[in-house]
Amino acid sequence: MGCNNKQAADNTANKEGATKDTAASTEAVKTILFFGNSLTAGYGLDPTEAFPSLIQQKVDSMDLPYKSVNAGVSGETSAGGNSRIDWILKQPVDVFVLELGANDGLRGIPVTETKKNLHSIIDKVKAKYPQAKMVLAGMQVPPSMGQKYAEDFRKMFPDLAKKNDMALVTFLLEGVGGIRELNQADAIHPTAAGAKIVAENVWTVLQPVLQQ
Repeated sequence: MGCNNKQAADNTANKEGATKDTAASTEAVKTILFFGNSLTAGYGLDPTEAFPSLIQQKVDSMDLPYKSVNAGVSGETSAGGNSRIDWILKQPVDVFVLELGANDGLRGIPVTETKKNLHSIIDKVKAKYPQAKMVLAGMQVPPSMGQKYAEDFRKMFPDLAKKNDMALVTFLLEGVGGIRELNQADAIHPTAAGAKIVAENVWTVLQPVLQQ
C-alpha cells in the first residue's frame, strides 16, 4: 500500500507538473490580430491561402511564439471596423495589424472621415492593450478617383503610422495591384499567387516587430 500510495503521489505530481508546463506554454503564445476587409479575409481563396495564414506559416517556421487570428470581413469599411473593434478586443492582442480603408477609397468616402475612423480604431486598441505592437497596412486608390483624392488617400496611412508610432506596410498590394495574372476576375482581389506576394509585403515589416 505504501508503494502504491507513493506511486500515486508521484503520478499526481507528474500530472500537476505537466499541467503547469502546458499552462505556461499556452500563456507564452502571443496573438497577432489581423483586422481588415476582404484582403485580410482572403476573398475567393481557401482560408489557408489568405495572407494571415501564410504569415502563420512563416511564424511557425521560425518557431516564434505567436498565433495569427484572421479578423477580416469582406466589404468592411473603416466605419464598420470602428463599430466592430470593441467586440474583437475581447480577446487578447499582442500585435495588431490594421488593414482597412480600401473599401472607403473605392466608394469615394472623404479621406477625413476614413482617417477619423482609423484613428478611433487605433485609439481603442491602445486603450485596451497599451503594450500591443501596432502595424498599419497602407493602401492606394486608382487615379480615376481623382488625383487629389488619390494623393490624400495615399498620404493618410504614413501620417497615421507616424502619429501613432506604428510600423507601416507602405502599400499592401505592392507588386500585385494592377497585374492581371495575380488578381482574380474582379481585378481587385489577389489570386493565391498574389496573396503570397502580399504576405511577403507584410512579413518584411512584421518580422522585425515580432522579434523586438
